[in-house]
Amino acid sequence: MSNPSASSTRTARVQRETSESSIDLSLDLDGTGVSDIQTSVPFYDHLLTAFAKHSLTDLTIRASGDVEIDVHHTVEDTGIALGQAIKQALGDKRGISRYGDAVVPLDEALVQAVVDISGRPYLVHRGEPIGFEYHLIGGHFTGSMVRHVFEAVTFNAALTVHVNVLGGRDPHHIAEAEFKAFARAFRQAKDHDARVSGIPSTKGAL
Repeated sequence: MSNPSASSTRTARVQRETSESSIDLSLDLDGTGVSDIQTSVPFYDHLLTAFAKHSLTDLTIRASGDVEIDVHHTVEDTGIALGQAIKQALGDKRGISRYGDAVVPLDEALVQAVVDISGRPYLVHRGEPIGFEYHLIGGHFTGSMVRHVFEAVTFNAALTVHVNVLGGRDPHHIAEAEFKAFARAFRQAKDHDARVSGIPSTKGAL
């Protein structure tokens, strides 16, 4: 027997304009992982494409900003918009699984992620090797931006997220494994479960 909540449309569009960036983002939580992402930060496009693919979220992003100064503003504001869109698309959260977890390898890198669509923003992020935050990936994307994206998404989507890097040497592999693990855990958490009646919380609200 199917869950009636599963037929609801879980889509959102967020437009964010500041003096530092311009973001137009739309998503469908019940998609197939199709994406069209242009943030003007190529490695970030790569990470967000992986997120869309492995979370089965259709995602379209057009973002521009003062990347001639630093990618920080564009990356952060895109993360904020993604979190806001996720929260909007989740709606009242009826019938969802709520929890998800995944362990994802990428060659020598191994990352565990756990997601709770809790309504309480909280991020635990650990295990990246010393110096990772200073490494330029693709010549433009610093390792420190990985945690920054998770902070922006987590707090704006009201998720509880744990990301634990269990191992890794190559910064590209570590960053990509983090995004893929988060995506796989989020996919489980957002999916509808036909056995769930109403909101999956003893409080009656998330």
